[in-house]
Amino acid sequence: MADSDEKKQLGKWYVLHSQTGHENRVQNNLQQRIQSLGVEDKIFESIVPTRDVIVIKKGKKTKQKEKVFSGYIFVKMILDDQSWLVVRTTEGVTGFIGAGTKPTPISDKEIGAIMKFVEQEQPKFKRAFNVGEAIKITEGPFTDFLGTVSAIDEEKGKVHALVSMFDRETSVELDFLQVKKL
Repeated sequence: MADSDEKKQLGKWYVLHSQTGHENRVQNNLQQRIQSLGVEDKIFESIVPTRDVIVIKKGKKTKQKEKVFSGYIFVKMILDDQSWLVVRTTEGVTGFIGAGTKPTPISDKEIGAIMKFVEQEQPKFKRAFNVGEAIKITEGPFTDFLGTVSAIDEEKGKVHALVSMFDRETSVELDFLQVKKL
């Protein structure tokens, strides 16, 4: 009989589907069922991948967690009839991702890439604007001017806008905090 570390090595990653917005609740339900049904030796780990993003609310930058894959939970397990039944019958789980009725594991390379993406240090700005959208400048030298978003730099939290000045369109770069949607 393999010890728990060896068994964990035999486990593969599977993707569960749940209702969008309920991933954490479903993950908690699953953890409780794993413990109460004593299948810790078959179902090892579950994750809801999130990353830090910066959102702008009421003119202030705030850091928040954003789910990378809405509606999905990743579970490392040894798939057999018992473990499949435990996961499949957990409240909130709507199914496994796979071909036909059989769950298909994802590769270690794929889960590695997902984890690397999630663990990236630099927080991203959550896009608040779209190209072509009308905006109003709320602070800075162009306060109260109207413009149209021409480009977005999410890495830096900047928008490039075409602003009508002196009867012609002028491109200006503005911080996400300096503008609001019309």
